[in-house]
Amino acid sequence: MQFNFNEDSRSKFKWGILVLLLAILCTLPLWAPEYFVMVFMLIFLYMALGQMWNLLAGYTGLVSLGQQIFIGLGGYSLAVITELYDLPMLLGLFVGGVISVIFALVISQPIFKMRGVYFTIGTWIAAEALAVFFSNWTYVRSGQGFNITASYDLTTVDIYYIALVVGIGSVALVYFLLRSRLGLALMAMRDNESAAETMGIELYKTKLKCFLISAFVTGVAGGALYLSIAYIQPFAAYSIDWTVAMVFMVIIGGIGTLEGPIIGAVVYVVLKQFLYDYPGISMIILGVLAVAIILIAPKGIMGTLHDRYGIEFLSARRRSKDVESAA
Repeated sequence: MQFNFNEDSRSKFKWGILVLLLAILCTLPLWAPEYFVMVFMLIFLYMALGQMWNLLAGYTGLVSLGQQIFIGLGGYSLAVITELYDLPMLLGLFVGGVISVIFALVISQPIFKMRGVYFTIGTWIAAEALAVFFSNWTYVRSGQGFNITASYDLTTVDIYYIALVVGIGSVALVYFLLRSRLGLALMAMRDNESAAETMGIELYKTKLKCFLISAFVTGVAGGALYLSIAYIQPFAAYSIDWTVAMVFMVIIGGIGTLEGPIIGAVVYVVLKQFLYDYPGISMIILGVLAVAIILIAPKGIMGTLHDRYGIEFLSARRRSKDVESAA
């Protein structure tokens, strides 16, 4: 009985800390310098990207190098909706997510037939093909790109709150997703796909659902990122650098953990700010750091802290009474 009380107390304490942290983040633009607001805005957006890549690779086993597909589609959808049709910016973000889902559904048929490294390469080839296609598509001004003038009417604070909703929303989405029936299926698949399939879990449908969810959120986050950049061009929008950043964040933060992409996003954005004046060596330094963390902490920062000290803030595991109520 005493154990249950302590467990509930720890849970309440964690949620209290999270609510306090959320309150601080919501009021950040009221007391922090604009530079800090901009940095946290980037952290939230990269955090959303990292959460979606982690959902695929860490829980579904789909290691994608083509997540830039949805960033590009999200950014271009925003540009077309606001520049060519003069429609609201929020509609552009939503349309970017929807188009990303449609495209993910179209490519899922051939690409899901690939396994392992072939799936990884297949997603990357799809992204490169889109870059070439958009650079020759006159409807989107070919390689000339777009100035996203809708962002000129927004302040850094406006974009910050959009990023806050996208970032916190992505964490909440993954948290509740992993605590649902779909989450239980993902956990089973991660442990043993063959055993999960024997238990009646439909591997294809489960992976497809996560692929589509990841596409939608990545598309929306991509549109929000291009609100802050205010200019989009094909080979930058569909650059593999976006996915390299996601992989870096998830690997150093802790793949297969909810907190990993959050920690990884903070480390990545802060380091990029410090290395902004050294573009030639910034990727080398990030690469060396990633290798060092892999050698020291193979499960990433949060994975290692959890294994060694039991530190965990956002547990996706459900207690016995939660499972009984969901049954």
